[in-house]
Amino acid sequence: MGTSSIQIVLVDDEPFSRDELKYLLSNYPDVTIAGEAGSVDEALGVILSTEPDAIFLDIEMGERNGIELAAILNKLKKVPLIVFATAYPDYAVSAFRVQALDYVLKPFEEVQLHEAVKRIRSALPDEPSSGETYLQKNAEFSKLAVQQGETIHYLAPKAIDYIYREGQVTKVVSQNVEYLTRYPLKELAEKLQDHSFFRTHKGYIVNLNRVEEITPWFNGAYQLKLIDVKEQIPVSRNYVKPLRQRLEL
Repeated sequence: MGTSSIQIVLVDDEPFSRDELKYLLSNYPDVTIAGEAGSVDEALGVILSTEPDAIFLDIEMGERNGIELAAILNKLKKVPLIVFATAYPDYAVSAFRVQALDYVLKPFEEVQLHEAVKRIRSALPDEPSSGETYLQKNAEFSKLAVQQGETIHYLAPKAIDYIYREGQVTKVVSQNVEYLTRYPLKELAEKLQDHSFFRTHKGYIVNLNRVEEITPWFNGAYQLKLIDVKEQIPVSRNYVKPLRQRLEL
């Protein structure tokens, strides 16, 4: 991000927790507390009026919880980055589903908080109008959060064989195990191209380091055989030439 201050709103029904966060965040010169709230309803008003860059959000807050608030915020034109700050570790999957940037557990540890602020910095674009997302902006992208059942896993790019779209769902395959990710295929293709990934088809991205064979198919299309992967990966004819260039064929 640029040199402007990071505007943050704190949402927690416990004043002590908000005060603790304010104190810890005061150690960061580029962070400004734009507002705070003790309930979901109050938070909506504060967030709509201040349009913060990020929020630190508790989960258990009476009748309406932080997960519900995050789902509402995701419908806004300007969606703040969401860092859940909670005493409950069991909401990690729900946090993943509402596209939380990070998940910090109480009691707060400075190392955890430092990582959260670092992620916020990386996620914010250099210019507010750039429209870049967290995944596109993060040049140090090293692991992809994926879901299998109720468990969140973090896969390094080199561990991913291929990624494909099935309907509106994006699936990540590693060692013949399928995972779900919330990111669209186009966004993943742009980010993973620096990790030897290539889009072979409108519905497929492949780790080129895993390619074992390439064979003609039909109508100018090809198929890829990946190491220790059963499924043949299609290569649309529109992608054949750039693929051959990437593979130096």
